[in-house]
This record gives sequence, C-alpha cells and structure tokens, in this order.
Amino acid sequence: MQFIPSTSKQKTEMTNAIGIDSVEKLFDIVPDNIRLRNKLGLQESISEMELEIEAKKISGMSKSASEYLCFLGSGVYDHYIPKTVDFLSNRSEFYTAYTPYQAEVSQGTLQVLYEFQTMICELSGLDVANASLYDGASALAEACSIALASRRNSKILISETVNPRYVKVAKTYLQNRDVKIIMLPTVKGKTDFSIIDKHQEEIAGIVIQSPNHFGLLEDWAEVKSQLVDPKSLLIAVSDPMSLSIIKPPGDCGADIFVGEGQALGNPMSYGGPFLGLMALTSKLKRKMPGRIIGKTVDLDGNDGYVLTLQTREQHIRREKATSNICTNQGLIALRSAIYMSLLGKEKLPELAKFCFDKAQYTANEIAKLTGFSIPLGNQFIKEFVVNTPSSASAIVKFAENNSVLIGIVENDQTDRLIQIAVTEKRSKADIDKLILILKDYVEN
Repeated sequence: MQFIPSTSKQKTEMTNAIGIDSVEKLFDIVPDNIRLRNKLGLQESISEMELEIEAKKISGMSKSASEYLCFLGSGVYDHYIPKTVDFLSNRSEFYTAYTPYQAEVSQGTLQVLYEFQTMICELSGLDVANASLYDGASALAEACSIALASRRNSKILISETVNPRYVKVAKTYLQNRDVKIIMLPTVKGKTDFSIIDKHQEEIAGIVIQSPNHFGLLEDWAEVKSQLVDPKSLLIAVSDPMSLSIIKPPGDCGADIFVGEGQALGNPMSYGGPFLGLMALTSKLKRKMPGRIIGKTVDLDGNDGYVLTLQTREQHIRREKATSNICTNQGLIALRSAIYMSLLGKEKLPELAKFCFDKAQYTANEIAKLTGFSIPLGNQFIKEFVVNTPSSASAIVKFAENNSVLIGIVENDQTDRLIQIAVTEKRSKADIDKLILILKDYVEN
C-alpha cells in the first residue's frame, strides 16, 4: 500500500497556512442536507498485516476460468491466446503509448491501428473501420446513434435475439433522445421478420445479430430486402471470428457492422476491458465515432500514418461532434491486430471451423441423453441452447461443483434452458466429461 503520512503537527501547520482551524472546514461547501450522517458499516481499523490476510481470504473465494472446464459464452469466449500476443503487446513501446496525436513520434502505434482497421474491414466486408470503441455494447449504441443522425428518423428496430446486455446499453444511450425502440419478436430462436412490415415508416435503423444471442445464424440479406426505404440502415452485430466462415455483413447489404473483439486474442478478464468493433459504408464515415487512422506519404514519398478523422473534444465543437466517445481501447486493439496477423486469412477460418466441429459434436452427444434436446436446431457455429429435463440452474450448479462451467440463457423464465459455447480449447475428453456430468445429474 502506497501512502504519504501526515502527522497531527503537519496537518495543523497546513490548516493554519490556509486560514482554517480543522480539515473538516474544507467540506463546509457541501450542503448539510446531503452529508452522510450514518456510519459506513465498516469494522474497526486493523493492522496492515491483518488487512493483507483478510484480502487474500476474500480473493481466494474467487476462481478463474482456467481452474475449470469453461463452456461459457454469451458474447465472451475462452479462446486460446498465443504467447506471442502477450509478449509483443507487453513491449513498453506499446503499453506505455498515449493517444498518437503527434504523428511524427507515433508511427508505430498508428501503423498497428491502421492494420487493425484494415483487418476489420476485410472481415466485415465494409469500407471503413475505426480504431476501436469501448466494447460491443457501446459499439451497438453508437451505431444506433449513427442511424438516427443519418436518417433523421426516430425509430430503431432491434431483434430480441440480440445480446440483451447490448440492448440495455443501447436503450440507456437513447433514453433521452425521443427515440422509439421496437423489439422484434423471435420464432424458434430467430427473428420474426414478418413484423418488420408493420413498422416501415420512420425506420432509422434495424439491428440483427448473427450468430445471435442463442448462437443461431440469421439472414441479413433477407432483412435488407424487406426494408421499403432503401435509406434505412441495417446494423449487423456479429462475432468477428465467425465472420471468417460466413458471408460478411457488407456483402449482405449491411450498412454498419459492430461486434465484440474479445475473442481475438484477449482474455475473458472477468468481463473487461473489452474491445468495440465498428465498420461501415464509405458514405457514413463522417458520422463514425472515435478515430480513423489513415495512410499517406510524406514529403520524401515515404509511407506515413496519421489520425485522419477524430471526434476528440479539443478538436471539434461539442455541438458538432458525432459522439461523446473520444477515446478507444488501443492496447486491446493492438492485441487483436497481433492475433489476427498471426492466424492470417487461412488459419482464422480453420479455427472457426474447428470450433464449429466441436460444438456440433457436443450438441449431438447431449441430444442423446435422456430428457435433453437441442430445441433450436443445429444452425450454429460455436454456441447453442440445450433444453434440460429439470431445473437449469440446479444443473449449472451441479456442473460447477464438478469443475465445469456452463451458462443459463439470460431472461429465460422456464429454468429449463442452458447455454453452451465450445471453443478450440475444449478437447474431446473435456467434452465427454461435460456429457458425463449431465448424464450423472439425470441418473442420480
């Protein structure tokens, strides 16, 4: 614990120097009616040694995913991270770097972010990507803002199959903007597109996720074809790793792609920090939040990299800004750039296919168990929903007690649905252990 102690004599000298008789006088500016009068409920002070022992006891109550077989998903995945990613991203030139406003001293960082943008464009099939946002949820909220700003319409349609945490963030962003958010219902785990016709007027944007929250693939092209107004924007949410083996959103008519970059070389880290991905068509680029790195040439004709577009408050009047987001996740984006460059255009699809094969095997084996079924079908890549014969929460707890982590479908009211994600890290022996645990629960 780092601290600078002050003796009573020193405190008296400081308060006398500024003309007050006690430290408490410094807080007279705080109105009496909002001051805390109750005790905080803290115990009596203890020694540093006792505090350290207590802190270790509390931290020991937590377990990391590495201590279990992890089949958790729902937007955060336990993929293997090559040691090269850790080694390169931990170089002091990267992890101490600040925002590269001065291009002449920031060419390395700028080039890395430029390459990151290029790879996101290639995955998404769209024209322009930015140098990251906070996370997938904030990226979706910003995409909705772009749709509202570009169309001047007031209606956003969001599928109920979109990650519910993303939806909550989007609603929070838009709650004071006189925006009408309409949730599109689901049919067997997919969006009910027939409802779109009832809301064609004043559509600024429509949000469809594929693979969706249940892991199922949705049809972006079908959604785009149903929009009467060609200027209404299609916002596609997706897992970037899955984009390596499915038709990219840009090729399906999407105007904006957003996603979570955690799967690209970043640990689960108890929920963050994460990495927001965004790419869009060229016509929307001046409404993009964050910053865009561009490539140019210097006076000698050499390649150079610069901040081409940025929405930082020092550089643009507040009322003209596209967003209040003026920063990014530079270090996390760096890790993703290293990860994608290591795998390349051949190995990233291979990895996604590896996850697909393992997930399909897992689902097929679970479906053989008495009382279990795959209710939404097998049109998934690495994540799927399982219908259970009894309490899903009890099964999850039983699995945890046997060092296996599985999830419950969020917002499910039946307590009969679990969610399983299978990555390349799970061996056949790991998967068979999961199957055995589910079987033991039913039989015992």
